[in-house]
Amino acid sequence: MSARPRLRLHRAAAALITVAALVLAGCSKGSATKDTSEGGVTTVRYLTFSAAPDHLDDLNGIVAAFEKANPDVKISVQTAPYKDYFTQLQTSIAGGTVADAFELDYQNFVTYAQAGSLADLAGPAANDKAWQPSVLSPAALDAFKHGGKQYALPESFSTVVLIYNKALFDAAGVAYPTSDWKWSDEAAAAQKLTNKAKGVYGDFQPVSFYEFYKAVNQAGGTFLSPDGKSARFNSPQGVAAAKWLIGKSGTTMPTLTEIGNTPDFDTNLFKSGKLAMWHNGNWQFDTLKDVPFGWDVVVEPGDAQKASAVFQNAVAVSAASSHKDAAFRWLNYLTTSEQTVTARINSSWELPPLADASKLSGYLSKTPPANRKAVMDALGKQSLLPVIAKEQQMQDIVNNALTKAAGGEDPQKILDDAAKQVTALL
Repeated sequence: MSARPRLRLHRAAAALITVAALVLAGCSKGSATKDTSEGGVTTVRYLTFSAAPDHLDDLNGIVAAFEKANPDVKISVQTAPYKDYFTQLQTSIAGGTVADAFELDYQNFVTYAQAGSLADLAGPAANDKAWQPSVLSPAALDAFKHGGKQYALPESFSTVVLIYNKALFDAAGVAYPTSDWKWSDEAAAAQKLTNKAKGVYGDFQPVSFYEFYKAVNQAGGTFLSPDGKSARFNSPQGVAAAKWLIGKSGTTMPTLTEIGNTPDFDTNLFKSGKLAMWHNGNWQFDTLKDVPFGWDVVVEPGDAQKASAVFQNAVAVSAASSHKDAAFRWLNYLTTSEQTVTARINSSWELPPLADASKLSGYLSKTPPANRKAVMDALGKQSLLPVIAKEQQMQDIVNNALTKAAGGEDPQKILDDAAKQVTALL
């Protein structure tokens, strides 16, 4: 498994953003999905990318439980692989054949919400007696609001945490990371843990857009201005974030040249017992369960504040659906029911973002790692991905700037130039 599988997915989706915006902008807002009510039973068509192929049985079990509790609604599941999903979704919206409800990741949620393709859920929620917004994490709910309106329900999440090798810490006589750690604590420990003669490195964090935007937040800065009209990542906090990332290369982590294009370099380094600290996600837990050394996790250290990368999927009702109430009832069940929580935990499907962590006790009690609660804590400290219409261009600009800075060019000058380029995109 790639060390950054979800980041690759987001990168692939980003290339579709501009196309999506153009297609959706040209769609008729009055188009409607086919009415599929018959004999007092309403069929809700639901399109998903995350269930296939590994979790279709889990989803089918949730559908069966929902239909038993709601005999007046039938769910018709449609699937598409992630690489084709958003192209298919765009085409169906343009053609007036879009499903009543569908799945979105955060990046694409912003695009579709801006395009007017999603239904405001206030009305359907008011008509669903089972709707209890307090069940879901407030931070996760807020992430799927646009213009103050709830356009999607958070469905699942995964977070980036600091994974550490306890054996290396013990051997070096260094205290384990804690939730109180700041960048300075991580840097000091990484120096003590690095032993290049033995091929052991103290830290690993990619020098990339996805790590940089989060680090800017950790430093107390913002990536974009509040109105989204200008780049702000060339602030003192942004420069500090860039220096934090590039300062590790060649000191406490391998250089970009040493890493090269080696697949899963960081994964293999950690699993071989040669990496003390690793910035990666809870999707790695299963891949590490059989390593021959003890390991655990904590929320990533910040500088001025905590800020964690959280990758989220959500579910939305189409603005064109003729069955908004029935579709919302299904999505409410899909995101909050005990049936869903149990299925996700038992099958290692992504976690539901519930406000009450005790409802995830089946997940939290699993070991390793012992401190799985850090995954939930990180959700409450989320750093949302900056999303613009020309997303891929923005990411390329920032990645190129970080590469130049890592090569020895002045970070302030490089970020100033990158900020001007990104502002021109906005």
